[in-house]
Amino acid sequence: MPVFLVDHLPDTDDAVLDGAEGRHAATARRLRAGESLVLSDGRGGLARCVARVVERDSVGLSVLKRWHEPSPQPRVVLAQALVKGDRGELAVELATEAGVDEVVPWRAERCVARWEDGPRGDKALARWRGSVREAAKQARRAWCPVVHEPVDTAALAGLVSSVELALVLHESAERGLVDVSLPEAGDVLLVVGPEGGITEDEIAVLSAAGAVPVRLGPTVLRASTAGAVALGALGALTRRWQ
Repeated sequence: MPVFLVDHLPDTDDAVLDGAEGRHAATARRLRAGESLVLSDGRGGLARCVARVVERDSVGLSVLKRWHEPSPQPRVVLAQALVKGDRGELAVELATEAGVDEVVPWRAERCVARWEDGPRGDKALARWRGSVREAAKQARRAWCPVVHEPVDTAALAGLVSSVELALVLHESAERGLVDVSLPEAGDVLLVVGPEGGITEDEIAVLSAAGAVPVRLGPTVLRASTAGAVALGALGALTRRWQ
């Protein structure tokens, strides 16, 4: 059953899906009268609907059921280092499918992509947000992750001190992810470095703020896939997938 993201769920039993999502439903998905779909506000609210009538760029709906899905616990915030080209978009797309709750773009020292302030940086951030939005719909998620403004290492260290647990993925870490005691609730910050790796200075700054360097396994993963793999492990090691 396809999912469409809306700003607000309808508060009546008759509704209209219009705008970009309405055009997508009518033209790209070729929805037909009598077919079912789900509306999501991206904040846990869902509504199961049936299409009554399909116009050129909108769909008239009958709302059958409304409900709310709580956010999984613990929540996972991914600090993803900027990655050159479309691999950054792939990283946040995969992380969204794997269940990430928030994304923080990180301007790490060895990032080739810089995302300088201005139109180019805004455009890159918009691409990440678009990738997350589409991945959330594809995965039929009740929650659409928030993609924040990019941060530097000092700001990331400040975020480390505000969460229940912060983990820095590093291939040379002595502890494995399975060796760390994970919280049952609250936020877990997951830090993924760039293709060139996290510098010793960055490890020192994040560790001083309370982050724990961990490794996932014996192999080295790409910056674009490490976050999604770690999210899968956290889903199995906590009650997120229960």
